[in-house]
Amino acid sequence: MMSSSQVLLGIAVMGAITWLLRALPFVAERWLQGHPWVGKVRGFLPTAIMVILLLHTVSTGDASRSNWPIAEVVSIAVVMGLQWFVRHALLSIFTGTGLYVLLVNLSFFGG
Repeated sequence: MMSSSQVLLGIAVMGAITWLLRALPFVAERWLQGHPWVGKVRGFLPTAIMVILLLHTVSTGDASRSNWPIAEVVSIAVVMGLQWFVRHALLSIFTGTGLYVLLVNLSFFGG
């Protein structure tokens, strides 16, 4: 069994590691901005995340629902349209998710 001092030391070490990991991006910000690969990642990462979410949505759809793919297809189309015209990934994802939840919970789409 561990003593109180060992437990406190373990908590302190975990806290220090957590704090350092949280501070690392802010410390390395200037160094990372100068690298060309960061710009490339910044350019395609929102789209890549949205594709992963899209694949997950399509692969885990509830096929037992009547009219199963309608809510998914409509929500995906809205997300794609918003991203195409507005180019704001967070707005596109939140709007599509909200629309999906709304459509699934409506009786004529969720059935």
